[in-house]
Amino acid sequence: MRRAAIASIALAVALAATAAPAAAQSLRTLDGKAFTPAGADRKVRALMQAGQVRGLAVALIRDGRVAYLRGFGARDARGDPLTPDTVMYAASLTKATFGVLVMQLVADGKVNLDRPIATYLPKPLPDYPKYADLKGDPRWRKLTLRILLDHTSGIANYRGLEPDGKLRFHRDPGRRFGYSGEGINLAQFVLEEGLKIDVAAELQRRIFDRYEMSRTGLTWRDDFADNVADSFLADGSVQPHQRRASVRAAGSMDTTPRDWSRFLAAVVRGEPTGPEGLREMIRPRVFIDSATEFPSLTEETTDENYAIRLGYGVGWGVYQSPFGHAFFKEGHDDGTQNYALCIQQRRSCILVMSNTDRAEAIFKPLVEALMGDVALPWKWEGYTPYDQPSGGTPAPR
Repeated sequence: MRRAAIASIALAVALAATAAPAAAQSLRTLDGKAFTPAGADRKVRALMQAGQVRGLAVALIRDGRVAYLRGFGARDARGDPLTPDTVMYAASLTKATFGVLVMQLVADGKVNLDRPIATYLPKPLPDYPKYADLKGDPRWRKLTLRILLDHTSGIANYRGLEPDGKLRFHRDPGRRFGYSGEGINLAQFVLEEGLKIDVAAELQRRIFDRYEMSRTGLTWRDDFADNVADSFLADGSVQPHQRRASVRAAGSMDTTPRDWSRFLAAVVRGEPTGPEGLREMIRPRVFIDSATEFPSLTEETTDENYAIRLGYGVGWGVYQSPFGHAFFKEGHDDGTQNYALCIQQRRSCILVMSNTDRAEAIFKPLVEALMGDVALPWKWEGYTPYDQPSGGTPAPR
């Protein structure tokens, strides 16, 4: 009884919203349905309660500007409120941020997406201890930055998923989509080792400072500690926020809903990349025929997503929605479930960030309530709604 009472109190705390200043005007879904900020608040609270989600933040971008930003529920076991300025783990939203940086380097003429990475490195990739596992397999020479960033490297998501913990190619590079954090980290290695580009410093200068992302960094900072989210895990335990000390383009970033929504609004406006860079970044380079996103190297195929032309660009997933070209990025780890989706022509986006393992089960109804029926590829992403049988647990991404 005591445990049930504590859980009931905690859930009640989780449904108290911390809001940014409310906009007086109404908002609209992309199919024209009007709703007020207060109505959006009610919808989010109802879905959080139904899905047993402890903490959540939601931002809506309309015409390239943040029009709605709210924090809901608890950021930690004490019940401290999750706010728009709470530092949260970005997980693989880091990859999309890194993709924008790469496109800036392309615009500056510093890198070419389709040039083999071998031409950037002073010695063969397998001569570096971190990549010695690839010795004897010449396919590494086929790798380009584009192949690494559109997840067609043929390498597992993370080497720790291999039975022996060693890197290997499962497919020829460039042939088929297979999500790979290892590929993103390799792209970072090429920039840092081959071109002597400090990825953390460049992201700070080019993106974080430019868009006043004062509570964002690729590694932990002590000034984050006054307002930081811990993680509510599926087993009911609470995991303290991990204070990451190593820069990883695949997923070391901490950020806040306010910071990253400001960045996302700039991306859909085409500011960080320029219009041409945005078009190239979200142009589908590979179309996806896998039945599910994870396991990342599944051989099971489907034609279910052909109609929406589901694919991948430079660091972002893409597809054709009923309202125009869409680009998206997930962020998933234990106790972290994030989602960003933009419709390019409408310059409209949604950002959802959560510190609760259950949150992905409300993503589909939440997106549809606040954006409209955007043909979300939810089955492929593993976003089975809370009121349907579970399709399993997604991998970190």
